[in-house]
Amino acid sequence: MPFPAHPREDHAVHIDFETSENSTLGVEWEVALVDRESGELAPRAQEVLEAVVGEYPELGEEGDHPQVTGEFLQNTVEMVTGVCSAVPEAVEHLAQTQDRIRKITDPRSLEIFAAGTHPFSDWTEQPVVDAERYYKVLDRAQYWGRQMVIFGMHVHVGIDHRDKALPVLDGLMNYYPHLLALSANSPYWCGHDTGYASHRALIFQQLSTAGLPFHFDSWSEYEAYVSDLMETGVIEEISENRWDIRPVPRFGTVEMRVCDGPSNLREIGALAALTQCLVESFSRTLDEGRSIAVMPPWHHQENKWRAARYGLDAVVIRDAQNHERPVAEDLTEVLNRLEPLAAELGCADELGYVETMMTGETGYQRQRRIAEANGGDLRAVVRDIVAQNREIR
Repeated sequence: MPFPAHPREDHAVHIDFETSENSTLGVEWEVALVDRESGELAPRAQEVLEAVVGEYPELGEEGDHPQVTGEFLQNTVEMVTGVCSAVPEAVEHLAQTQDRIRKITDPRSLEIFAAGTHPFSDWTEQPVVDAERYYKVLDRAQYWGRQMVIFGMHVHVGIDHRDKALPVLDGLMNYYPHLLALSANSPYWCGHDTGYASHRALIFQQLSTAGLPFHFDSWSEYEAYVSDLMETGVIEEISENRWDIRPVPRFGTVEMRVCDGPSNLREIGALAALTQCLVESFSRTLDEGRSIAVMPPWHHQENKWRAARYGLDAVVIRDAQNHERPVAEDLTEVLNRLEPLAAELGCADELGYVETMMTGETGYQRQRRIAEANGGDLRAVVRDIVAQNREIR
């Protein structure tokens, strides 16, 4: 008996979508702690988090929402903004939070390390946070779960109507390789050059619910999909569906999770601005009664691989008719098109920094240049990333 063409809808759970003010945003930035002398990952996040919240209670549960949290690994701290109306506000939130974390880490001989992966620390030696939900990930994913020594950046953008969420997701999927190529910042793994601009992207997709999202024609089909995951024990609640781009109904947002962790706040601002402008452009397209193009899933799969492998040198597939174009060339056209919108949203300078990244160096390019200039010493790469994080605002 063949499978049905679409997910079953007769048993679907109802998923409320809390609408947000259009194009408001929130940013999440995962960073690692490293030892100042050795550059190795340091599993001291809980110690740092307790000290930060003790000094600044408003950053913890006593505030509107936690702005510093732990993550999967004991070496990881995540900074989270509040709901922001513009990108500069989000960047300033992160800057203030990071300054407060640094007041705790500096006297402890710890540094903040921000990239997609650590260049040389051994993943087998990184302890997981003592929490049941993380042990469940390890139990299910086994070898691949232990390798999740990765760090990313997530951008939530508000959607003013539930029925826009999935079409906006489809729109962002068309620019997945642009976002990944621009943010790629993980060429090294366990002391080796992987040959990829973003090794993180390929590691993360090994979790059963991670990777590229599926396409759904309606919200009810999406509800049926989530119901199937719950009924078959794949997930227990919706946040365990870890797509690279996903709707987040409880916030009323679409969340972009494509990017490697950027090394400095300028890059955070650039990637957030590009994401916000793309989402707003799709929202306006839908308001005008027009549709958003949907590409075949195999095109998206190939584009992800090309961007992860080649970064800004990738040639990507741009439409269902198999037209191809260098991703950097296409990004230039996208930036020109989005300029007026960026001015309207108050992120023109941040969007403009995308061009600076393209004409200068992105993360993976810089890491390789620093390694080559230092005879392959990857400790120099860590020192450079630490310095960028301190100096580039």
